[in-house]
Amino acid sequence: MKNPKEDAAAPVPGPLKIRIDGKEREFDIEDPKLPDWVEDNKLSAGGYPYDKKMKSDEYDETLERLQIELVKAQAWLQSTGKRVMSLFEGRDAAGKGGTIFALRQYMNPRTARNVALTKPSPTELGQWYFQRYVAHFPTSGEFVTFDRSWYNRAGVEPVMSFCTPEQHQKFLDETPYFERMICNEGIHFFKFWLNIGRETQLERFHDRRWSPLKSWKFSPIDIAGITKWDDYTKARDLMFARTHEEFAPWIIVRANDKQRARLAIIRRILLSLPYDGRDLDAIGKEDKKIIGEGPSFLGIQA
Repeated sequence: MKNPKEDAAAPVPGPLKIRIDGKEREFDIEDPKLPDWVEDNKLSAGGYPYDKKMKSDEYDETLERLQIELVKAQAWLQSTGKRVMSLFEGRDAAGKGGTIFALRQYMNPRTARNVALTKPSPTELGQWYFQRYVAHFPTSGEFVTFDRSWYNRAGVEPVMSFCTPEQHQKFLDETPYFERMICNEGIHFFKFWLNIGRETQLERFHDRRWSPLKSWKFSPIDIAGITKWDDYTKARDLMFARTHEEFAPWIIVRANDKQRARLAIIRRILLSLPYDGRDLDAIGKEDKKIIGEGPSFLGIQA
């Protein structure tokens, strides 16, 4: 049962009018029945290239092979002192948390950490913007994932007016220089953007709202963001244009099918690390239909 205080703190709106592909739709998160137009398009939304999800048996078998390789990669990090840092960004409900879980599931948690920061404290608000993130960077032999990162200032903060336009522009100006220092330090640095279609997101929000196990994931920010799809798209495209660099590229993954997305991300990391005993046959080749680099992969003009 949901906590009544949570309901009181986060009132749910009535039916929302949403325009998708030129059609006005009505979506009510409080209706336990998912609309047919969402159900019918939840996989194909946004031009997703597959009409069926990956079979569970194939996924489980492939994931196990990749996770064995991740254990090898972690041993290599510990023996060489190399460092890995991976940022996971994307729209709300894009599957960042599940991907990070699959990535870290069999890694030694002593040297594989996940960072998911809450909103900044008053002290942190008075610091250099990047400061609280730098405190969590990997030391020798560590593999660190960020479930959202400093790129909050390129997405949710400007869209929801949590920062000023000047702070947003300053962030876009400074970030490439900041990330150049990360790469020059020798850290293996990955920036993943999980991209999903609009009906996909609505179906996942609806699932969170009505699942007793996932309801904690559904937040007032999710509700507010339902009608701000276009604003988030503009912020994303500007972020790509200003922060996609050859030394720190945006790796974009079409994530309507969570299982394919998880495998694509793990595979990209493994193919990028020159660890001892790497089995290229076990890792397999990348699926170029769902993973690529830079805004051009999504058909966005730079």
